[in-house]
Amino acid sequence: MQPSPQPHAPPLLKDAATAVRILAMDAVETAKSGHPGMPMGMADVASVLFGKFLRINPQDPLWPDRDRFVLSAGHGSMLLYALNYLSGYEGMTLQALRTFRQLDSVAAGHPEVQPSLGIETTTGPLGQGFANAVGMALAEKMLRASYGDALVCHKTYAIVGDGCLMEGIAQEALSLAGHLKLANLIVLFDDNHISIDGKTSLSMSDDTRARFLAGGWQVEAIDGHDMAQIEAALAKAQMATKPTLIACRTTIGYGAPTKAGTHGVHGSPLGKEECAAVREALGWDHPPFEIPDELLEAWRANLTARVSPHYNAWKDRLSQTDFHVREAFSRAVSGDLGTAWEGALRTHKESLLALRPSLATRQASGDVLDVLTPHLPQLLGGSADLTGSNNTLAKGVKAITPDDFSGRYVHYGVREHAMAALMNGLALHGGFIPFGGTFLVFSDYCRPSMRLAALMGVRVVYVMTHDSIGLGEDGPTHQPIEHLASLRAIPGMQVLRPCDAVEVAECWEIALETQGPSVMALTRQALPLLREDKTPQNLTKQGAYVVREASHDHRVTLLATGSEVALAVEVRALLEAQGIGARVVSIPATNLFDAQPSEVKAQLLSPHTLRVAIEAASPFGWEKYVGEDGLICGISSFGASAPYQTLYAHFGLTPGAIHAKILDKLEDKKTQK
Repeated sequence: MQPSPQPHAPPLLKDAATAVRILAMDAVETAKSGHPGMPMGMADVASVLFGKFLRINPQDPLWPDRDRFVLSAGHGSMLLYALNYLSGYEGMTLQALRTFRQLDSVAAGHPEVQPSLGIETTTGPLGQGFANAVGMALAEKMLRASYGDALVCHKTYAIVGDGCLMEGIAQEALSLAGHLKLANLIVLFDDNHISIDGKTSLSMSDDTRARFLAGGWQVEAIDGHDMAQIEAALAKAQMATKPTLIACRTTIGYGAPTKAGTHGVHGSPLGKEECAAVREALGWDHPPFEIPDELLEAWRANLTARVSPHYNAWKDRLSQTDFHVREAFSRAVSGDLGTAWEGALRTHKESLLALRPSLATRQASGDVLDVLTPHLPQLLGGSADLTGSNNTLAKGVKAITPDDFSGRYVHYGVREHAMAALMNGLALHGGFIPFGGTFLVFSDYCRPSMRLAALMGVRVVYVMTHDSIGLGEDGPTHQPIEHLASLRAIPGMQVLRPCDAVEVAECWEIALETQGPSVMALTRQALPLLREDKTPQNLTKQGAYVVREASHDHRVTLLATGSEVALAVEVRALLEAQGIGARVVSIPATNLFDAQPSEVKAQLLSPHTLRVAIEAASPFGWEKYVGEDGLICGISSFGASAPYQTLYAHFGLTPGAIHAKILDKLEDKKTQK
């Protein structure tokens, strides 16, 4: 398919779009893998956006009031890399483009977050970037409500593809964005009617534009290769009172004479002959990875001339802002927590040790939030329609509404996946530490976004309650079994399962200090306060510590987490009554314990003893702690519907049942000797 002429296209924008197409094509050809079709198809749209509207400053890439751009269709990463190179981001060089998709290249196969290079989030799993963009737009609205439009007034743009909008997360995110009337969000839909398997008509016939209209969006439909239409639609979106979807009818692989408009151009190099034909069709006579100096200079000069007045005016406004407001804003966007919260949490912990309350750890978590919230304006709560169950709404905090973004709580509705993805966008934007609640079993709905949070290292907290069969009568559909093990398997995911109110406070301290995601696995049922040591030290930071020491000859080491630590203490009492010395070790943070020196781990685990792990969940993973001769008391099947006390007895998780297993194991070891 030959490209149609664009008589009204400004020469600079037209030349930039051609350069983007050529760079994308050549980078994919050099790498011998990649996705040239989308960058070639959306080059006109993206060039108008970057050349006429997007407010960014590559010389100050972390400028807090910059516009955010998200490439949700992350497979088209060369579109972003090419434009960021043209725009002058230091580090996004021609050499980086030459090493596209190679080890240690900043031009990875799919974008990996690095705001200093103009990459605002990690995308690739389709739909995630779209929901991230909703979170970024929400962050802007909330920061603007707190600090005023003199300091915060920018847009969030996203490019999405058919695949992004097929994903279920897209419906969740578009629904919430429309409800909140996020007029600062502008989404450009690469409406090319092509998927990997062929035409999108193979698998869908719904009306995407009608879906967004029904969701409360402003919707425009344009020719994605007509720069005048692109500019007009983007200009109209600037004045919208609701989020905007611009459906850009494009030709995938635009400019490729024989492959444009086909699924064959989606995810494969064009080939040497087709690349040559593209050059001829587009009138580009430069060799691979050579951009004319006059184009590069003109593009960067245009960007500077267009954005500098806004950037300089913002800096002037910031300098004239009240000192205390300016300091608070700087702390918020930099992620600086200050120190006031530490003293408040320390006082709370001292109170717990004095009063020794028996609390469900979800309730103890809510109490911690009541303590922290006055000292941490960055904390932004929320829940997927389980606020009362998750205990995520702190005292004195109000929720945001479509007409008032001054609150610090988000009602996400029954949209767990979107909640987790929006939390990523909120954290990436800056200004907030988002935490969101649901039941632990529904981490399955959140998992793709949780994995990306770990991959990106963003500070978000998942308050996941009802963490075991201890939730009782709701039964196996709601009782997590494999979830703790699977979440612990995610690299960089901090899984915290506290055993009492003191550990809850310590776990929140860890989550706030961790540059990465944390899961708070919390109980529905009340637990006794077990901590006897009144040290101000955060013992949970070690990952594991001794809750009760053996008073007789140390023969058994009981290892447990969460609600089962109290169970282990009861088992210890039975063993000690028989003269069998037993130590109880709480392991609220397995990954922190795993990072301890081997001698520290050996001292706690006592390999010469019988090691017994107790957790009301899958036994998977406990082998490394108990060894080949150890004992694991867990659950290898799904749960059941009954009062939780009945369920613990049914699954053999009672002091008597575990005590009997230990005696049998000790007898077996004695016989083997």
